Amino acid sequence: MNSVFEKEKKLNLALTRLKNLDLKNPDIKKNLENLSLQKNQLEIEKQEVEEKYKSLVNDYNELSLKLDEIKSKEKIEKIKQLEFSEKIDELNQETDSLLEDIDKWQT
Repeated sequence: MNSVFEKEKKLNLALTRLKNLDLKNPDIKKNLENLSLQKNQLEIEKQEVEEKYKSLVNDYNELSLKLDEIKSKEKIEKIKQLEFSEKIDELNQETDSLLEDIDKWQT
């Protein structure tokens, strides 16, 4: 995008210099018209690039939000898995304790 700005700046400078010249020369007038056409084309290209950039920024922001959402869900899942594992461990301990108590009663 920098090159577009640089080209536009150079063309504006060239147009300013040409306006100060004697425009009776047909070559100078033709060059001035060509430069003006190039400037218009560059302005159109600049606008297209800016629109694409805005679109990319919007896409990036949407994807960032989705990624944050996924990370958040992943964190919640990990927490749930840990809690589940802890519950299983507790149940295993209770089962072991109950089995020990049953063994004691049987003897």
